[in-house]
Amino acid sequence: MTTPFAGSPVLTEEQRAVVELPADVKALVTAGAGSGKTHTLVRRLDALLASGQVSACEVLVLTFSRSAVRELSDRLAKSGDAARHVKARTFDSWALEILEGHDAVGDWKARSFEERIGAATDLIADGRADDWYEDDLLHVVIDEVQDLVGGRRELVQALLDRYDCGFTVVGDVAQAIYGFQVKRPEDRGTETGLFIKWLQNTFGDELDDDHRLTANFRAKSPEARVALPYGPQLEALVTTKRPGVQQEGRKVFDDLRATLADSFDFGNLAKPITHDALRAYDGTTAILCRTNGQALVISELLYGGGVPHRLQRSSRDRVVPAWLADMFKSDIGSVVTRSAFETMFPESVLAQVDIEHTWSYLARAAGTGGMRAVDLSKLRTVMAAQRMPDELTAQPWAQITVSSIHRAKGLEFDRVIVVRPEASRVLGETDILEEARLLYVAMTRARDELMRSAVPETLRLRVCQPINRWARYGLQDYQRFGLAIDGGDVHTADPAGTYGFEADPLRLQDLLRHEVCAGDSVTIERSEHDPGGPGLPPGYGIFHRGRQIGMASNAFREDLNRYMKRWPRSVVETWPRTISGVRIEAVETVVGSEASGRLAGIGEYGVWLAPRLVGLSNFTYDTKPKQGLDNV
Repeated sequence: MTTPFAGSPVLTEEQRAVVELPADVKALVTAGAGSGKTHTLVRRLDALLASGQVSACEVLVLTFSRSAVRELSDRLAKSGDAARHVKARTFDSWALEILEGHDAVGDWKARSFEERIGAATDLIADGRADDWYEDDLLHVVIDEVQDLVGGRRELVQALLDRYDCGFTVVGDVAQAIYGFQVKRPEDRGTETGLFIKWLQNTFGDELDDDHRLTANFRAKSPEARVALPYGPQLEALVTTKRPGVQQEGRKVFDDLRATLADSFDFGNLAKPITHDALRAYDGTTAILCRTNGQALVISELLYGGGVPHRLQRSSRDRVVPAWLADMFKSDIGSVVTRSAFETMFPESVLAQVDIEHTWSYLARAAGTGGMRAVDLSKLRTVMAAQRMPDELTAQPWAQITVSSIHRAKGLEFDRVIVVRPEASRVLGETDILEEARLLYVAMTRARDELMRSAVPETLRLRVCQPINRWARYGLQDYQRFGLAIDGGDVHTADPAGTYGFEADPLRLQDLLRHEVCAGDSVTIERSEHDPGGPGLPPGYGIFHRGRQIGMASNAFREDLNRYMKRWPRSVVETWPRTISGVRIEAVETVVGSEASGRLAGIGEYGVWLAPRLVGLSNFTYDTKPKQGLDNV
């Protein structure tokens, strides 16, 4: 008889010991890089549900990123009949879900991430979530617990402290790289491993913490395994309290950096020969950088060489795919059945969408009639509240990915090119232990090949602190040359063509649907029709191949104002005329004004397509400042 796991790797003894634990056990599992923890967790969930110890609705599965959610969900869907009904969530989406379940009229999506996490923690700690979890939560599964810091850590602690349930928590302190999320720098070192210490102190002898997954299934070649011996050293440095830990961490960092220096030098990422090598490789490639600023610069270089790639998004970005807008066309009706869903898309879309899984995610989010149909009004509400299933909002697959190391956490690739970091003596007061763990994480993402590349030129590129964006500066303090563009910089409350400029909105929707593609170049141009108020930026139009396809958002104008505020009015009298170096990241489905949608003839639901932008832009001004400033 064929089982759902036929063809899967045979469980090791370490993995089997975890899989077969009873549901009421409180287990802490240490899982090294590439140790098959996702496969182990899926098998554990399948075993728990198949044994009848728990049902799918009595299990809560939490992880960090949408890519991890999608991977877990896809593997669960292919497993046993019981486990396929388990839903994995990110911490952020789960917090929003319980807040809106408790207070449906609260404008939770308008709150900051920190506010939502804090409010969800208070709700659980105060017992206001008892109706959902006190009797109906029997087991919790949490992935990557080494990165539970700050608010997320307090949220999970409140959950496990409040409810007497079993749990399986998996992590590896050698891969703890999110200490930077803690606001007070002096607290970052103590946050690493703090959740694991809390588990040990809180549950004592109840905690089964003897489980380790040590075999590596990811690295298939000697060069992909070169960093693995440093894992135990990094783990020991996190857990030790002896003096001199930072000095020992500095040595591990320097040793890792030296090991990376012995790997193959992929070459200058600005050169055509490296672009050819990237295009010629059949497997997946990741170029991993220390900062998002470096990733933006490298993405710019690759686009200049005609190399298609994906710039990895933040885990907080929720991008609804463009094909979903077709479900809201005015001639479909108020509900979409499974049979209608299968016939509404062209072959080009169906080739990218797993109909079975996608329908189950949509029906779970907005199903009606026993999940035989999707209610479009309900689906619109879910989208507007940013509660679309994580499996549908994760980034699509790409052969080449450019990413910061943080954003690549949990991912793996056939070939990894690591941008070699600065020497430890240059890093100064940086937490060198976290830098060592970051480099270790980067070097353990590879399945077959590990390579290195030099740091790209980022002179005068730094984060503009008031708006938390990477930005270009000049030699003089007042000089402003460009700003990183992100997903919130497009006006989406009204359809393109009905706000800021006049055009046929239906034709623009067709253009976005059929002619605007990821990677296409766009420019953002100053509008003469909206000059802005005194000291305020004007409106900016978004142009694709000479045709306007949208307007910049008010949020972009506000950030531009804060970035530009150091310009002396006597030096320059104008805002940038043209903002170039911007790309289409995706065409996404957005929710806006229902009235605007009806007036535009798009439909009743206020759902349409909009471009999503990305890139490290360049500013062009009408006139140069009097000091002779050159544009970059």
